[in-house]
Amino acid sequence: MDKNITNNQENENDELSQFSKEGYDLLKKNNYEEAKKMFQKILIIDPKNHYALVGMGDTAKKLKDFDNAIFYYEQCLTYHHENKYALIGLADVYRELQDYSQSIQLWEHFIVHYGADITVLTRLADSYRKLGDYDNSKKFYLKVFEEDPNNTYALTGLGYLYFDHKKYDQALEYWNRMLEIEPSNLRILTAIGNCHRKKKTFEQGLEVFKKAIEIAPNNFYALYGLADCYRGLAIHEESLIVWKRLLEINPRNKVILTRYADALRNVGRMDEAEQHYLKALDIDFDYYAIIGLAYINKSKGNLEKAIDIFRGASSLATGDALSCLHLEF
Repeated sequence: MDKNITNNQENENDELSQFSKEGYDLLKKNNYEEAKKMFQKILIIDPKNHYALVGMGDTAKKLKDFDNAIFYYEQCLTYHHENKYALIGLADVYRELQDYSQSIQLWEHFIVHYGADITVLTRLADSYRKLGDYDNSKKFYLKVFEEDPNNTYALTGLGYLYFDHKKYDQALEYWNRMLEIEPSNLRILTAIGNCHRKKKTFEQGLEVFKKAIEIAPNNFYALYGLADCYRGLAIHEESLIVWKRLLEINPRNKVILTRYADALRNVGRMDEAEQHYLKALDIDFDYYAIIGLAYINKSKGNLEKAIDIFRGASSLATGDALSCLHLEF
């Protein structure tokens, strides 16, 4: 009798193991509905099975069904208190939900039980960065470097941490290291370019944005950075060409319309500039478009109208009602 029971248990375990393997194979192939069916088969036989509970959590997470993902991961942790995969999955869900405080608690709990995993350290650092906790974010990024000095996630994240706190030279140090590893990384190239824009080292910014455009000719951020560097260097004819390209990509972008109008004004094409300022204002109020119109009227000798526009813009800047601006174009 005991031998029969043992054989039945072994057969059941083999069956559950096979279901589990098939479920995770289906999950890897993004066949989520079939994966769920396989994990549910396991849970009918063994409702506390940690492979199936985590598998259901992972499937729900892939489907962005975060409520169910949390339910299954927490179920697993109820029965198997320190299951590492449920901890990781649950922390990832809270990170996706931008509940960084909750994800941090789970990552730190993981480290207490399983040690300093590089992936977890990086996610901890990222979560602290999202919360604006500079010191803790830096601490955990640096811990990653103790394990892996060239970790690309940490190099990227630490660069953003410094950039967010206006420490542009330090950001460049880490992003340039990152670029040595991945010289065609578009995100890093545009980030480096933006550092140079902030530092007003526009010549260096131009070179970086040009490299980015070689990789992705229509990338909005690379084109914008390139045009803005030309603007910073007062090379208005070149900036005009790039702003025009951006307008072809996004003709209803108020900021680009205003920048394009600025460039037109700076090369003396006043009527065209006025038309584009007005197009920007048709989309929404824009303080810089108003200022541009005032400069155009000043250049045409319409001083009273220019003064009226400047006064109106000044009033708007202090929060007065839009009706205080008297424009008749």
